[in-house]
Amino acid sequence: MLAITGPHDTPGVMKAVHAHLPKPHDPFTDLVPPQGIKLTPNHYAYLKISEGCNHRCTFCIIPSMRGDLVSRPIGEVMHEAENLVKAGVKELLVISQDTSAYGVDVKYRTGFHGGKPVKTNLQKLCEILGELGVWVRLHYVYPYPHVDQVIPLMAEGKILPYLDIPFQHASPRILKLMKRPAAAEKVLARIREWRKACPDLTIRSTFIAGFPGETEAEFEELLAFLKEAQLDRVGCFAYSPVDGAKANELPDPVPDKVREERKMRFMEVQAGISKAKLKAKVGTVQKVIVDAPGVGRSMADAPEIDGIVKFKGGKTGTFETVKIERSDAHDLFGTLNSLR
Repeated sequence: MLAITGPHDTPGVMKAVHAHLPKPHDPFTDLVPPQGIKLTPNHYAYLKISEGCNHRCTFCIIPSMRGDLVSRPIGEVMHEAENLVKAGVKELLVISQDTSAYGVDVKYRTGFHGGKPVKTNLQKLCEILGELGVWVRLHYVYPYPHVDQVIPLMAEGKILPYLDIPFQHASPRILKLMKRPAAAEKVLARIREWRKACPDLTIRSTFIAGFPGETEAEFEELLAFLKEAQLDRVGCFAYSPVDGAKANELPDPVPDKVREERKMRFMEVQAGISKAKLKAKVGTVQKVIVDAPGVGRSMADAPEIDGIVKFKGGKTGTFETVKIERSDAHDLFGTLNSLR
């Protein structure tokens, strides 16, 4: 007997076999390093856990392009994550079209990792990713109730206290037209509970302004939600018709000029919120990952979409601590503690 494993643990079976019988040389696949080929810098990588989506948001055509949700086996995901970490990756950005639905399609069946049975769900995945000793950041999280279960892991420092949740709007009628969850009051209550459980939590979200049929009153409702929610990082898109999207068939399209004007008004409100939140960090010491000499990101900043921390010095791919000395509406500025 070579090892004890399970019928669905193909990687584990092959690993046990190849420990005793060398894998035949393949001139094609053997050229690919264990961590795969990635286009990101050496110190961070995207970890895709599923493909497709079960939702039918009217502004989106992903299901028609990529089909329904298909979750990757949890052992396969962890094998890739471990290889990335072994290759020097310091930050894993967990992505999919619907990260919180991970495992729904396979009814959260038991997979295998390290020869042990593991449930295929977001909480368990976060728990074992949190054991790798690197930053783990969650993106594209749909606000299912079970998302509450990962907040304690953030509070304990197992994964980054960061949630990327695309709320899209706040008006119940517009959310219904979008085929999105339509209870802004419940969302605000959950945000309060999340922050109570994890005070350092950063919430990023995206919204659509000028969705077909959106009235001025409904847009004002969105602005009121934004002011109440006090989200940390926010993006806003003026609605743009996508070929094949059901939303294109809705009545009362908002004129281009009005869509753009609402987007600008939205971002002006968010700029004030962001400026105040970043100002509150002046005088604190932030742990950052250095993306390039003089440029890093804190736990609250995902690459390419959030703000940055600017300072002098630092080596790419390392962690540093920075004393924050000033801020603006988007970024922080400070001095490396090692240079103070």
